[in-house]
Amino acid sequence: MVYTLNHLGLFPELADHAVGGIQLSGRLAWDAIKQRSVQQSQKAWLFCFGRQLSRQLPDPDTVFYATSRAQAIRTAVSRRWQADNVLIWHIALLRLLPFFRIPATNVRLFLHGIEIWRCHDPLTRLLLPRVNCFLSNSQYTWQRFLKYYPQLAGKAHQTVHLGVARPCNQISVPEKLPAALILSRLARSEDYKGHRELIDAWPLLLRHIPDARLWIAGDGDLRPDLEQLVSERSLEEHIQFFGRVSEEQKQDLLARCRCFAMPSRGEGFGLVYLEAMRLGRPCLVSDCDAGREVINPPEVGLAVDPDNQNSLVAALLRLLKSGSEWEHWSIQAQQRYERQFTAQHFQRRLLEAFDL
Repeated sequence: MVYTLNHLGLFPELADHAVGGIQLSGRLAWDAIKQRSVQQSQKAWLFCFGRQLSRQLPDPDTVFYATSRAQAIRTAVSRRWQADNVLIWHIALLRLLPFFRIPATNVRLFLHGIEIWRCHDPLTRLLLPRVNCFLSNSQYTWQRFLKYYPQLAGKAHQTVHLGVARPCNQISVPEKLPAALILSRLARSEDYKGHRELIDAWPLLLRHIPDARLWIAGDGDLRPDLEQLVSERSLEEHIQFFGRVSEEQKQDLLARCRCFAMPSRGEGFGLVYLEAMRLGRPCLVSDCDAGREVINPPEVGLAVDPDNQNSLVAALLRLLKSGSEWEHWSIQAQQRYERQFTAQHFQRRLLEAFDL
């Protein structure tokens, strides 16, 4: 007798207008599970929760949306979910699990980063032991999670590194003007990405590379503070803010810059490092988060203490300088991406974690 497994995914909004690493990786994850389910004649239900959701349901029998907790609970209890596997893509959605009333189910929770590096509400803490297997985007994310929940150290766990896009066929030549790019949301709640440290280090860097440029892409409530820092240091000629950029603008900036520099203190993974590597751009990361797992310094770039300005400037000097070292890094960056971090690599790793 062939036993057919059914799958239920609890995800945040996955429509194309939903941006962010969790949403991007979520779309790839569910596409892989859905396709494999079709191949193996399995059933896959997707439940999305968010404040702004698509009005058009691609398949009203298998895709469900909720914009409030009350609506989510009503949807969960309104039907019988015969799922053998549940994948929860954000820890906040774990609190909905009891309302689906699924007995003896194999529950997997994917851990992304800052959303799990804290002590959660009582219901979430009560439900965490029900998770059968934890998946994390990096070993760093898992180890930091265990600092808050050491009692879960014995639980099954698998690291599933993320991936993006398809390989790029060529490495574009950067602009002659040596530019470093940092790209992220400029949110005060995420004031750990390294913008301030880069701005503070730029006057010292200019002593060695007078025409060096720092390109800051992204927007948010942190931007006025950063613009004030640039103004106070009279760096307007050397540091440019691009605001929120489209996908095409992002790819253009990555292709034109000499290196990608985001010495963040709190990356659970950092998909944007992969986007830079894909185009052959070496990266600057911090020595205190998962950026090191992604670029494997010095293979694809350098890792520094963001609080050590001299080390930060020394690394930027190397990454912005053309020559054999930069060319080696550029080739290594694209090769490492193609070897480990395409969207297809990520989807395969996820399916292997499900034994599908």
